[in-house]
Amino acid sequence: MQQKNDAWLKRIPPEVGHYLAGFADGEGSFIVSLRQRMDHTLGWQVVLTFNVAQKESYILAQFKRYLGCGRVQERKDGVCYYVCANPLAIQERVIPFFKRFVFRSQRKKKNFSIFCQIVEKVFRKEHLTQVGLNEIIQLREELNFGRGRTRKFSLSDYEKTQKENPQRLYAKPRVFRKERNADDIVRSHR
Repeated sequence: MQQKNDAWLKRIPPEVGHYLAGFADGEGSFIVSLRQRMDHTLGWQVVLTFNVAQKESYILAQFKRYLGCGRVQERKDGVCYYVCANPLAIQERVIPFFKRFVFRSQRKKKNFSIFCQIVEKVFRKEHLTQVGLNEIIQLREELNFGRGRTRKFSLSDYEKTQKENPQRLYAKPRVFRKERNADDIVRSHR
C-alpha cells in the first residue's frame, strides 16, 4: 500500500527535494507538544508538528506545494511559517519526504529519528497508555535538546499530575481478568 501512496514523492524533482530538505535542515523543527486535557483519559494530549519559519513566504509555499499538506501563516511580527500538525499528513507525507531527501546535519538527523519514533508510538496508540505516554515524554526530552528550546509543559509538570492518590498508598493494583492466571482464579473462588 505504501508503494501506491508514494507516487507523489517520486514526482518531486530531486533538486527541489534536496533544496527543501536543506532549508528545513537549517530552519525547520520537529515538535512534540503536550497539552493538558481533562477530557483525555490520561489527562494529556500529544500534539505532533513540523514547521519551518522564514521572512519570505515563497519558499514556505513550496513546502505546502510539494508535501501536499500543511499551511503557510504569518505572525504579527512579519515572520511567515509553514506548519503541518495533522498526524496523518506527518506520517504519510512529511516523514516519507525526509526519508527520501535526508538531512545533512547530525543534530537534525537525530531529532528526525526521535520524532519518527514518537510518531510510530502515537500511531500504535501507545500514547493512550500510561507506559506508552511515559516513553513518549522521555523521548520528547531528547528532542531539540539544547539552548533555545521552550516548552509550556515540562517533564516535571507531567510527573506532578501522575502522583498516586495518598488515600490509596497501600492499595494493591487491580488485576484485570485477562491478566489473571489460573492460580489467581482458584484462590479467588476459595
